[in-house]
Amino acid sequence: MPFSYYSLPFCKPQGGVKDSAENLGEVLMGDRIENSPYLFKMYKNQTDVFLCQTDPLTDDQFKILKERIDEMYQVNLILDNLPAIRYTKKEGYPLRWTGYPVGINLKGSYYVFNHLKFKVLVHKYEETNVASIMGTGDAAGVIPTVSKQELDVPGYMVVGFEVVPCSPLHNVDLVKNLKMYEKYPNPVPCDPASVSMQIKKGQSIVFTYEVTFEESDIKWPSRWDAYLKMEGSKVHWFSILNSLMVITFLAGIVLVIFLRTVRRDLTRYEELDKEAQAQMNEELSGWKLVVGDVFRAPANPALLCIMVGDGVQLLGMGIVTILFAALGFMSPASRGTLITGMLFFYMILGVAAGYVAVRLWRTICCGDHRGWVSVSWKAACFFPGIAFLILTILNFLLWGSQSTGAIPFSLFVILLFLWFCISVPLTLVGGYFGAKAPHIEYPVRTNQIPREIPPQKYPSWLLVLGAGTLPFGTLFIELFFIMSSLWMGRVYYVFGFLFIVLVLLVVVCAEVSLVLTYMHLCVEDWKWWWKSFFASGSVALYIFLYSINYLIFDLKSLSGPVSATLYLGYSLFMVLAIMFTTGTVGFLSSFWFVHYLFSSVKLD
Repeated sequence: MPFSYYSLPFCKPQGGVKDSAENLGEVLMGDRIENSPYLFKMYKNQTDVFLCQTDPLTDDQFKILKERIDEMYQVNLILDNLPAIRYTKKEGYPLRWTGYPVGINLKGSYYVFNHLKFKVLVHKYEETNVASIMGTGDAAGVIPTVSKQELDVPGYMVVGFEVVPCSPLHNVDLVKNLKMYEKYPNPVPCDPASVSMQIKKGQSIVFTYEVTFEESDIKWPSRWDAYLKMEGSKVHWFSILNSLMVITFLAGIVLVIFLRTVRRDLTRYEELDKEAQAQMNEELSGWKLVVGDVFRAPANPALLCIMVGDGVQLLGMGIVTILFAALGFMSPASRGTLITGMLFFYMILGVAAGYVAVRLWRTICCGDHRGWVSVSWKAACFFPGIAFLILTILNFLLWGSQSTGAIPFSLFVILLFLWFCISVPLTLVGGYFGAKAPHIEYPVRTNQIPREIPPQKYPSWLLVLGAGTLPFGTLFIELFFIMSSLWMGRVYYVFGFLFIVLVLLVVVCAEVSLVLTYMHLCVEDWKWWWKSFFASGSVALYIFLYSINYLIFDLKSLSGPVSATLYLGYSLFMVLAIMFTTGTVGFLSSFWFVHYLFSSVKLD
């Protein structure tokens, strides 16, 4: 739950607090960027700079400061688009964090970090006069005119930004007549290992800072490398290889079993002469017995069509977004582009959702295209409607907590506009093309009277639930990295890995659903439609259980029930999207398999 920096009793900039313009993705993520009171002069070191002395802390300010320290809130600073980075050591291992903590709680006493030691890494321009042509960062629009004498002064660009927070005890009497940015009379000791500035009710806090500039060999294009180095990248590679081997092994077994079983059944069946075939028809067992029922319309066919349509839309969005991100179009340097890109691709792919939903609807209805408008309209509103409901409830919680993560009302109007003026019409266009396209014809006729399903050894829902463990096995290690990126504020940028995992996930979902459908048909259970959807879709259940486990064991510092509710709400939203996507993959592969299986068998 993010909050504005100035919701705490800290120093404000002289000209007042100003918001910087943000894109759609940033606002949705709750990133509000405001100007800071810290003032740097390029390549000019400053020590012991006095920032301000706050008013004596009121009861409310003291309470909120204590809460934020207990909840381990981090302050995120940005310089020339680079987040401040902080290096620490844990058990001898170097760790990298973005931002610094508000304060620390030691044995019931609260200390605030009131002195910041900044280190700015700069790289000299190759040409001295480039500085006159090129302005970098957020102020690129205002390029000053440079006089002749200044042309020989080298220009610098920011390639790194580090911060060390300290908590020294300042003498309040020394700063009474000091103005902002004047020198603090005594040298400020900055030892990150010890803390002295304890906060108390009715006491003011003195803030100071220092900044040193250091020349660096880091070039401008590689200045983000420090943020994108993954901790434990070897683990990453190893986990992916491990998954790959397991998957390949699984796929091999599945393919061998299939090719042998199905091929053997078909060849045996086709080699027999007519008499033997007639005799065998009486002794038929397994999937050939359900030939007259296998394409019988499922329960709630419209809902299945809508869910498959929405699943295709979500899968398409996932693949395109990850591909673009892997190719470097959605760099973390341009904040918010990932979310904006996802929204854009999701809306455009409404065409695919409408097309698939309506074409499947016509196939189930044996070519009748009545009701296609209703199906495509529902497909346009079903998943976005659920998402909107969840996010609105969570937004009220954020509004109530006065968090910057709350979506402003104006953005709600924009999102509704995008949904009803772009996404819905595109889905209806897709539906129109789906209604015009020829429906898929079934290879066998369906009997009028449904066949009785014999009693099963195991309940089929048990198999369906168990099937989700295999897809979960391929992605759970990657899931840990994604969770850390979402909830721990780490930068996630291994989209190449993620794309491989997504491809593996699609393959495994298809295989698992296929095997399960075959098993159901072999025991004469012809109700395979929904089971094939949930066989691979059940991976969502395991991801939800994993996210609850992550909440209990990894997010120990979550503050109170509101944060936990938000976390579970967002997890539920994510898991629903995953269920639609994986379920669709499973269903479409099973549909293709059943169609292929029964079109290759000759039956009178």
